[in-house]
Amino acid sequence: MEQSQIDSLLRGSERALGKAISIVEDRAPAQRELMKQVHAHTGRAQVIGITGSPGAGKSSLVNQLVKHWRRNGEKVAVIAVDPTSPFSGGALLGDRIRMHDHDADRGVFIRSMGTRGSLGGLSEACQDTVRLLDAAGYDRVIVETVGVGQSELDIMKTADTVALVLYPSGGDIIQAFKAGIMEIADLFVINKADLPGVTQLRAELEDLLHISGAPEHRRIVETVSTSGKGTDDVVEALKAHHGYLKDSGEKEERRNRQLESDVWRRVLERFREDAAPNVQNVMENAAGGDPYELAEAVYEQYQKGRK
Repeated sequence: MEQSQIDSLLRGSERALGKAISIVEDRAPAQRELMKQVHAHTGRAQVIGITGSPGAGKSSLVNQLVKHWRRNGEKVAVIAVDPTSPFSGGALLGDRIRMHDHDADRGVFIRSMGTRGSLGGLSEACQDTVRLLDAAGYDRVIVETVGVGQSELDIMKTADTVALVLYPSGGDIIQAFKAGIMEIADLFVINKADLPGVTQLRAELEDLLHISGAPEHRRIVETVSTSGKGTDDVVEALKAHHGYLKDSGEKEERRNRQLESDVWRRVLERFREDAAPNVQNVMENAAGGDPYELAEAVYEQYQKGRK
């Protein structure tokens, strides 16, 4: 990517931003140099993860949040992480069918990304895309994830604040607790609060948080995202949590943990690329061998090749 295009991205050009995201998604050779160029311009945006089971109303809630922040003149970006089709390799849902209210708004950038089989539920390109949006001057970056469960824990590696969206009759929240997602959520949003069962759901949630010894700064907010009711409460809760992160120093700690995780992932990527020929050589004569011994043989071949 040419320097002039990078400069355009830093000035907020949507065309330059779109091209940069494509480079990251395609893992093109220019990716590493691109990310080096923009790194010094990151760290300003608030990154918010929105997760929850299908049908909880995540997209409707995001739509209301975007409206609120746009009324205040803030630039908002949304990364909608969709399931990837195992047949076509494309995302099953797309940004064309999301949040039509913001189609003509130049202060809103919406991008759909496929999980592409990522075990963490997020595309591997998601973290770099968040950094690009941050560098392009967006005040809020929302990452809406594909669903809820063990695979969604990867949102911790990207977001400053994680909001879990629940709804009455949406299934046993104890299962969500067992999956671990409730342990990483900073804010709990009971959506569709105009339906029966809200009182019971809130009581169960409060009991689980008490049993688990959840920090006091975790809050429960009720919303009806289709009408916008409760949106102000969500915004206030997100603001309060962000303030807590900054005042307590936890924001810097989270960013450092995310950075370390990202470094490890990229080191392993490089090792996987370099060691691929060794794996192929060993597997040609594997014949159902012990995986521990085979892994040791791969590592030994890799070490010999470096000498």
